[in-house]
Amino acid sequence: MLFPVYWMVNASLQPSGNTLTASFFPVNPSFDGYARAISEQGPNLVTSLIVSLGTVVFSLAVAAPAAYALAQFRFRWVNIALLAILISQMIPGIVIANALYAAYNDLGLLNSIPGLILADATHAIPFVILIMRAFMIGIPASIVEAARVDGAGLVRAFVSIVLPISRNSLITAGLFAFLFSWSDFLFALTLTTTEEVRPVTLGIYQYLGTQVSNWSAVMATAVLSSLPAIALLILAQKYIAAGATGGAVK
Repeated sequence: MLFPVYWMVNASLQPSGNTLTASFFPVNPSFDGYARAISEQGPNLVTSLIVSLGTVVFSLAVAAPAAYALAQFRFRWVNIALLAILISQMIPGIVIANALYAAYNDLGLLNSIPGLILADATHAIPFVILIMRAFMIGIPASIVEAARVDGAGLVRAFVSIVLPISRNSLITAGLFAFLFSWSDFLFALTLTTTEEVRPVTLGIYQYLGTQVSNWSAVMATAVLSSLPAIALLILAQKYIAAGATGGAVK
């Protein structure tokens, strides 16, 4: 299962840059591919990082209160809203991308970082709501009611009580939102047409179109683009386990 990852690292260090003639171990490793990847794809990596972090912040800002409302309110429309959220997850991305292209063309959001953040958030927010609602549904209403009795308003009770309790689910949902945005290719391909705003996934795609005979730079870019996701997964590992399985507050 990890062989593709090993081969990606191995090919990135091959001096020949050709995967067909590459040995199974880089006896004489070359870092030319990494030098080229950093010089040519560095701005694209920064763009991806800004878009991904923006998507996390925007998705959590929208999804956290929505998830809490869907978890605590007892109205008939809650089930309808949850069904609509599930259906939204089933809409093909190309349909959303085409619709967003027409809207962005009118709003002037094409080739812009805010446009990519909004586009990636449309994919992340429904999933984040479902993750956080599964956790928040176990928060006792008495905790928030006690805060209200002490004089806290709805917003303060949510920010000071609900969000700290939901830390594990916040981190888990935020990590998934980051991964969704970091690996996005469809929205990047549809909603950007210039080099000023170009995520790294699109940069790798354009490498394949022009430099397919030299794989060391392609694989080096793939390795570099994998590092942020790997680092986040390692740092948030314990929170992910608690956030994915925790559904109640003891």
